[in-house]
Amino acid sequence: MLNVSRLSVRYGTKAAVSDVSFQVAEGEWWMIVGPNGAGKSSLAGAISRAVPFTGETFLDKREIRGYKSREFAQKVGMLSQNNANTYAFTVDEVVSMGRYAWHGGYFGAGDLSGKAKIQEAIDLTGLQEMRNRSMLTLSGGETQRVFLAQVLAQDPKLLILDEPANHLDLPFQKQFFDMVQEWLKQPGRAVITVMHDLTLAKKYGTHALLMNEGKAAAQGAAAEVLTRENLQAVYGMDVFGWMKELYTAWDLGN
Repeated sequence: MLNVSRLSVRYGTKAAVSDVSFQVAEGEWWMIVGPNGAGKSSLAGAISRAVPFTGETFLDKREIRGYKSREFAQKVGMLSQNNANTYAFTVDEVVSMGRYAWHGGYFGAGDLSGKAKIQEAIDLTGLQEMRNRSMLTLSGGETQRVFLAQVLAQDPKLLILDEPANHLDLPFQKQFFDMVQEWLKQPGRAVITVMHDLTLAKKYGTHALLMNEGKAAAQGAAAEVLTRENLQAVYGMDVFGWMKELYTAWDLGN
């Protein structure tokens, strides 16, 4: 589905991403992990065409820079970690904006499957009873859920999530990642997620790309990448030991 070949991103003289290559197949959920400054968000931004890059990235065997904007939006959906809302749109209106690429105009005609896709996104994210509420009345977790529904209504083949759970409390984190996991069950779909939380990455990811200083330190099946040795080499600490220490802090007998 996606073939990234020697992708690099530079900001002036600084190399944020250097010669990263990997492939994403249908049904896979790739977690891009690594310490701060590793180039994770820059890589995701390049794949979503939000950041200029060198190298080649093919989606469905076509270089992504060759897609028209509307075509690309029909194939790739991007959800960032910060989705500020300052307008009194309803939940239903915001979710419906996800169909813009399919009809070429705001709430325009010609989108024959639009209503069904909007309803599917509303149902999957559990927003049915909130459809008529103003976005200004929602909590941070509810707002993020609405923007996820907007991206899902877009009906992309590739979903890119950049630290989507940063501002979510534990119940919303579980709901959010469970919803994405359910969405991924449909054929012809794949997910790439930039993550700091290694526990969530290990639980939900099928594959992982471990980055360090702009380069790919390891990649492949999540279980083979997120090993004690790989994580210690990148983070400079015994991540496994620390996770175990945190886990044993809970009295599981109670």
